[in-house]
Amino acid sequence: MYHYSIKNHRYTFIDLKTLLAKASPFRSGDAMAGLNASSYEERVAAQFCLADIPLKNFLSETVIPYETDEVTRLIIDTHDKVAFAPISSFTVGMFRDWLLSDAADNATLHLLFKGITPEMAAAVSKLMRNQDLILVAKKVEVITRFRNTLGLKGRFSSRLQPNHPTDDLKGIAASLIDGLLYASGDAVIGINPATDNPATTNAILQMLDQVISGFDIPTQSCVLCHLTTSLSLINQNAPVDLIFQSIGGTELTNKSFGVSLALLQEAYEAGLSLKRGTVGNNFMYFETGQGSSLSANAHGGVDQQTCEARAYGIARHFNPLLVNSVVGFIGPEYLFDGKQITRAALEDHFCAKLLGLPMGMDICYTNHAETDQDDMDNLLLLMGIAGCNFIMGVPGADDIMLNYQSTSFHDIVYLRKILDLKPAPEFEAWLIGQQIIDSSGNLLPVQNSHPLLKYHRS
Repeated sequence: MYHYSIKNHRYTFIDLKTLLAKASPFRSGDAMAGLNASSYEERVAAQFCLADIPLKNFLSETVIPYETDEVTRLIIDTHDKVAFAPISSFTVGMFRDWLLSDAADNATLHLLFKGITPEMAAAVSKLMRNQDLILVAKKVEVITRFRNTLGLKGRFSSRLQPNHPTDDLKGIAASLIDGLLYASGDAVIGINPATDNPATTNAILQMLDQVISGFDIPTQSCVLCHLTTSLSLINQNAPVDLIFQSIGGTELTNKSFGVSLALLQEAYEAGLSLKRGTVGNNFMYFETGQGSSLSANAHGGVDQQTCEARAYGIARHFNPLLVNSVVGFIGPEYLFDGKQITRAALEDHFCAKLLGLPMGMDICYTNHAETDQDDMDNLLLLMGIAGCNFIMGVPGADDIMLNYQSTSFHDIVYLRKILDLKPAPEFEAWLIGQQIIDSSGNLLPVQNSHPLLKYHRS
C-alpha cells in the first residue's frame, strides 16, 4: 500500500497497479475502465508517490500475477540483472532525472535495454512532459536490417500501405506504384488484406515478390494476415518476407488475438529458416495500440498505457524489424481527442525506444474521434523530431479498406524535407538509380516511359 499527502489530505493507493493507473495522464479508456484518478490533485499525488518508488520494486511486485500470466513470466524470467545494475538503486523519479541528463546517451542506453522492464518504462513516462518524452526518445538509435538498414540517425522510413477493399491486385498495384514514385516503402510494403483467405494472401505475396525482385527493390513485403496463415503459407513455399502479428500486453489479450508466446516462437523459428534477408535477419513485424487489452476485457485492472508497454516486452523478445502502435485506430472510447492521441503516441514511442525496439507510428484516427488532420500534422512533426523510425504511407491519407485516416505519401516527403531526413541508404540509392529522386533527395518528374509506369499499365 502506498500513501501521499497533499494539503493534509492523505491519498492511498492499494498496490503498484493502482498507483500506475492513478498517475497516468487522463484518457477516456482508463476512465471507462474506472482506473483513472478521480481528480487532478489525486493524479499529482500519485505521480509524486510514484516518483519515490524504487525501480527494483517492479521486479518483486507485478501488476499481473506471475502465476497466471505468461507475459509477466516472460518479462521477469528474461530480465537482465547485469544490465539493470547501473540503475538498480534509482527511484522512478531519479530515473527520470538521469534519462534527461547528458549522461544518458545512446551508447549508455543501449547497455540498459534488457535491464529495463516495460513497467519501469511506463512508470517513468508518467512523470514526463511531452517534451521530455521527445528528448529521451530522440537519443536512442535502434537499427534493424532485412533487405535494407532501418533506424539510422538522419534517416526516416515509411511503410507503403496500398490496401484495397476487395484485395484487387490491380488496385493494390496502382497504389503501390504511386507510393514508390513518391519515395515511400523502405520500411516495408505492407498490405492489410480484406480477408484472411490464404489463397488471396498468397496471390498478393506473389505479386509483391514479382515487383520487388523484378525491379530489384531493396525492401521487404508483408501481408498483415494472422500468424497461423503465415505459417501455412511458409509451408507452401510462399514468398513470405516478414511475419506479422498484432500483440497485446496480457496473456488474455493475446488469446483474444488467437496467439500465444509458444505460437510466436514457432513462427519465429519458421522465419529464421527462410533466410530471405540480404543484409540482416530481423523479420518479425508487430503492431500494438493502447486500448487493445481493455477492448478485449483482458486488461486485468491495469491502465492501458502500462498494458501497451508490456506488449513491447513481447516484441523485444523476438528481435523484430518493425514495431508500430496504431495509436488512434481503436477509437475515441480509448483515446478521445487529438490531445490524448498525441500524448499516447509520444508515450508509446518513448517506452518502446527505452526497451530497445525499432519503433514506428501509425499517426491515425477514426472519423468519430474528436480530432482532425491538423492534429495529425502536429503529431507527425513531433514524431519526426523524436526520431520515430517510420510512419505509414497511405494514398491520400485515407485508408479505403480499414476506413480510417492515416498519413500520406506527401506527408513522408514533407517530413523528410523539413527535417532534412533521408530514406534507408540502400533504398535511397535505388530511388536515385530509378530517377525517382535526385542526390539531394528531391522528387524528380516522372516520365511516361518510366519502367514502373509501364508495369502498372501491363
